[in-house]
Amino acid sequence: MNDLTLVEILWLEKRIENRIRFGRIAEEKKIDRHRRILSFAPGSVFAFVRWTSSDFGTAISRIDILRAVAPGQRCSTVPYVKPGGEILLRLSGWPKVERVLQIVEAIEALGIDPADVAPDHWHHIHNRLSVNEDPRPYTKARHQAWLHRQRATR
Repeated sequence: MNDLTLVEILWLEKRIENRIRFGRIAEEKKIDRHRRILSFAPGSVFAFVRWTSSDFGTAISRIDILRAVAPGQRCSTVPYVKPGGEILLRLSGWPKVERVLQIVEAIEALGIDPADVAPDHWHHIHNRLSVNEDPRPYTKARHQAWLHRQRATR
């Protein structure tokens, strides 16, 4: 039995684009020129961006930041993700998706891998952006506190 979370990446020019914005890929399998399967180890955090258009323009813009689950753990179903994942952030609509992507870039500008950010911070961003409020920025000090908390609970 495979312990990995599988994500189907699909790209059909000007119609569908599923991509991973960040995360540590454990395995990659190419299906054909339009599809790949990426795998993530239990506990790893990744951002999954989905975009779909129709003849009338953008139909779906969505970002999910998920934590891969271990076999037997509870998880939420997410299209293209098997078995699913723990949802840390889930937003739709281009303005909110774009804002999350800007926040990810700001975190990377600090020299921090977004996959290492405290899961609570992704929840915070989800909650604030869901009600059209600005989230607190993630800082190096906040990140250090998260790393110390992780070490203390091991």
